[in-house]
Amino acid sequence: MKSIIKYNIKSIAVISLIAMLFSCENDTKKVRDFLMDKNLPIGVAKDVDHIHKDSGKVTSKLVTPLLLDFSNRKEHPYNEFPKGIRIVSYDKNKKDSTLIIGDYALTYARTRVSEIKGNVVVYNYTNGRRLETNQLFWDQREKYFFTEDGFRVTSTKDTISGYGFESKQDLSAWIMKDITGEIEVNKESL
Repeated sequence: MKSIIKYNIKSIAVISLIAMLFSCENDTKKVRDFLMDKNLPIGVAKDVDHIHKDSGKVTSKLVTPLLLDFSNRKEHPYNEFPKGIRIVSYDKNKKDSTLIIGDYALTYARTRVSEIKGNVVVYNYTNGRRLETNQLFWDQREKYFFTEDGFRVTSTKDTISGYGFESKQDLSAWIMKDITGEIEVNKESL
């Protein structure tokens, strides 16, 4: 009789274990919806060193200590860089062209617009121009920077400060608002 009871208990335990294993279901959509409802990222990456290539050529390099992937958002999927970001773009000769640094960044996948905050620096290695601000928006499709925050642009000859700035991604053609500073000009251009 004791052996029958032991056998029945073992059988019940095995059947219960098998039932539990087969009852676990990880439907991808359910997991994504759960993470979205809890405002949790669908992915987390640490010490990211991402190289972007176009037609086999390296065009940019992104380095960040922490990347949070919120691509599970239906309306506005985005990536968050809460511990800062460093992006180096390269010209056709594989030389550093533009450097972008910030303490915090958000990049929206659908619009390809990034918001970079805190000690933002953009440096163009080609012309030596440097932009500093506390907040910068970057339209990656249009290759365009803009801010309504305070800024300072320095070059080898000029230092200009103001509130409100727009420029091409390489800091070549720009519009500055409410500015102060010293600018060197040629007599012929007056």
